[in-house]
Order: sequence, then C-alpha cells, then structure tokens
Amino acid sequence: MNNDMQKRLLLATLVSIVFFIAYDFLMPKPQYIDINKTQNSAKEAPSVKSIASDASVEEAPVVDSNIIAKVVSDNFDLEIDSLGRINQVYLKSVKFQIEGHSLPLFKDNVLKPLELRLSNKELNKEAFEINYVADREEIVLKNQPQRLVLTQNLSNLTITKTITFYPSGAYDLNVNLSEDKRYFITTGFRPDVMADALTFYGALFKEFDDTLTMIDDGDAIANQTFNNIKFAASVDRYYASVLYDIENRLNAVLLTDNEANPLIFIDGKQNYNLKGYIGAKDFEILENINPELTDVVEYGFFTFIAKPIFTVLKAIYDFVGNWGVAIILLTFFVRLILYPLTYKGMVSMQKLKELAPKMKDIQAKYKGDPAKMNAHMMELYKKHGANPMGGCLPLILQIPVFFAIYRVLLNAIELKGAEFMFWSDLSLMDPYFVLPILLGVSMYVHQLITPNNFTDPLQAKVFKFLPVIFTFFFITFPAGLVLYWFVNNIFSIIQQQIINKVFEKKKALEKKANG
Repeated sequence: MNNDMQKRLLLATLVSIVFFIAYDFLMPKPQYIDINKTQNSAKEAPSVKSIASDASVEEAPVVDSNIIAKVVSDNFDLEIDSLGRINQVYLKSVKFQIEGHSLPLFKDNVLKPLELRLSNKELNKEAFEINYVADREEIVLKNQPQRLVLTQNLSNLTITKTITFYPSGAYDLNVNLSEDKRYFITTGFRPDVMADALTFYGALFKEFDDTLTMIDDGDAIANQTFNNIKFAASVDRYYASVLYDIENRLNAVLLTDNEANPLIFIDGKQNYNLKGYIGAKDFEILENINPELTDVVEYGFFTFIAKPIFTVLKAIYDFVGNWGVAIILLTFFVRLILYPLTYKGMVSMQKLKELAPKMKDIQAKYKGDPAKMNAHMMELYKKHGANPMGGCLPLILQIPVFFAIYRVLLNAIELKGAEFMFWSDLSLMDPYFVLPILLGVSMYVHQLITPNNFTDPLQAKVFKFLPVIFTFFFITFPAGLVLYWFVNNIFSIIQQQIINKVFEKKKALEKKANG
C-alpha cells in the first residue's frame, strides 16, 4: 500500500470515529414539506388551519388538578386528573423500576396527554375551571379491556371522553361534544426519562405516504401543520406517547413551549374516535397493537438496514433467550455475510505488504515524476493481482452496517435490564469498564497481526493510539454495543490469523519450489 493509500485508510478510520460523535447532530433531518396542498386521497381529511391568533389554544391557565381515577394493571398504573388528562403513567415491570419503585414517564408541570383545548377563548377558560367527573374511581385491568367515562359539564357545552384501556398500554378514545365546537387534543409533552445527545427525542409524525418527519426538542417552529398523518408521537429515547388513526388519519398542528420544544395537538371533531398508546417503545408490543406503530422506534439514516438487523436480533433472542448471546450470534452472522468482502480486503493487504519493497523502489526512482510513478505502480498492481483499494473498500462498505447495528443497540429498549454474565443491564455503560478495556486490547492485537506499511512515523503513531482512543470513547456507550464491537474484533483477529497462515504456507511452498 503506497503512502497516499495509507493516509486514506487512516483518514477513513478517524472519520468513522468523528462520525459516531457527530452523527445525530450533523445528520440531515427530514425537511418540512408543505402538507396543506391538496392530496388525491379518498380518505383525505380537511386541512388544519393556522391557529397562531388563537391564544386559548396556545396557552392554558396554570391550575391545580387532583387525581379522580386510576387504572391499575400488572405492567403499569395510570392516573387521570380533574382536567380529564392522563396525569401520570408508572411502568411497573422490574426492568423499568428505579431502586424498586415504578418508573414515572412524565415530569410535573408539563403538558399532559389528552388535555383538550377549545378554540373559543371563553369556553376554554371555563373548561380549565370546571372539573371532569369519572364514572368510577378505579379500573383493574386483567386480560380484558376496561372502559372509563369522563364528563365535563360547562355552562353551554358537555364534553364526554370515553377511554377504553388495554393491558398493553394502548387505549381507544372517543370525544363527544354536545355541540359542534372546534377543539384540539394533545399527546402531551414527551416522556422525560431517557433523553441524551446520542438519540432522537421530540415529535415524530408518520405521514400518509409513510414519510417520517422528526422535530427535535429545541428546533420546533410554531404553527406547522401536518395533514393526513397516520400517527403523531411525543418521544424520548425509550418511551412514547402516541395518538393514531391509521385508516382515517389525523390532522395536527405543532405548537412550542418557551424552549422551542414541540407540542402536538390533534384537530378534533364533535364525535371523534382515535387511538393512543403510552409506554415503552418495545417493538413487539407496538407491532401487536398495529405494525405501523413500529416506526415510532426510529433508527435514523440507516433505518432501512437497521430494521432488518433488529428483526434478526430479536429472532435470535427468541431462540436463545439471552440478549448478550443474541448479540454475539448476530455479530457472527454479520461477519459471515460480509466474509467475502473482508477476505478480499485482507488478501489485498497481504499482497500489498509483499510488494512494499518494490513499491518503495518505484517511489524512490520516480520521486520527481508523479505521472510515471503512478503508471509503474499500476503496472505493478496489475502484474501481481493487487488492488490498492482492496484494504479500504471493504471497510467503507461495512460502515453502513456497523452504524445500523450501532443505532439498533442504542435504541433497543429490549436491552434494558438485559443480563449477560456479570453485566446486569446491557443498555447501560459497563460499570466495571471490562468491555471497553477488552475492546481496546482486541483492537491492539488486531493491529499487531494486520499487515501495514506506514512510511510516515506520525501516521504510525496515530494508528497505534487508536485502541486507546476507542477504549475511552466507548466507556460511556451501552454495554451491549461495546460487546458487539469487542466480539466483532475477536472474529476479525481469528479471520486475520487464518489469512496470515494461508499466506505463510503459500510463501513456504513458493520458497521450496524456487529453492
């Protein structure tokens, strides 16, 4: 490999590291499209008009509310407050608990799911002063859905919310007004449990053409409208509050709080039916509710690769029953599929290593004539069947797969609470730093047995420091992701050793034949 190719390979490696860090910040997000234009659809709903001038919808009075009904199930508890809202949801499964306590999804003093805002300012003000009444104080969910009826009697309007709760966390909602008044109903501010710089959190819309539009916290623009959407979701890394109607579709408007965070409001009707879900972004749960909802689990630019990879990972887990073992087996299958590419790359590296003395002679001989030097280099490559891009191309082609797996393991809530050997939770960083250290050691070993021909001492030093850089870089990453990368390195070492022995045997035979 000539000096330029060495620089390119080193640059590709360093760019990959930077890409990990900057991925979520630099990745282009889907652009907002003018969705008020007419669509040719038999199920098209009327467009949502701008409500910029409607202060009653943009702002609600600050009021105290009390809990008027509770929903109790094996997996979650849910509270309904006197404004007819879902005030809080507590996840009770062991893997969600914090120090033995159920996990609350919503912060206090934020917009809550199913809050209803009337466009008429006087009615809206009254609605925040008069409490809803529940037809019962507690619902116990077992195997069958249960219904709760909430009624609010205003001076000239009666609002009835009928909510049918399911054990999965899904619910059916019917809103009925005694008179036809315009109103909006919200998914609420997103669950605020797990939001970090590495993952997406904010508002997510699935449009009628299956386009996903993401709006990050802090980047929202007020009064954007979204017509004929299949679902609207307020999400953090692992949890979501969703309203959806796949068949008839929804119209929504996006408002903002003081920090430019997105707030979703659905345009309602006098007698309105829609569906919802609040809970973990668990792929299997969402798929069982409605397959369209699996898009709430968003993997970024490489979603088209990441979704099939997660399907395979889940299938392996269903068979072996352990997420750590599933990650190891997934790594093996990925390496197996990519074997032809990596094999060719390693063979090319070996050939270039053997040609290194001749390449140096050509570089020295034609140092002042780059055109002749490149011509003789190409002739040398052709004569010996070497490909100067052979070592780089497999790495470049594997990058999308690696990043897709990175996104899967970063976003899969299924890894939360997943135990493997002495790691209690593969979704969290390794508290013992064992995996990052093993990863660094494995990278170093792989470097030792991998042919390279660095002629620039600085390049060589930077390359030697990569294992240390990766060790510190991966310290805070989920243990499941570091496990994948470490196992991938182990398979690389094994494969490189095999290639090295094949070439040693080949050279021995050639030496014997020539001797």
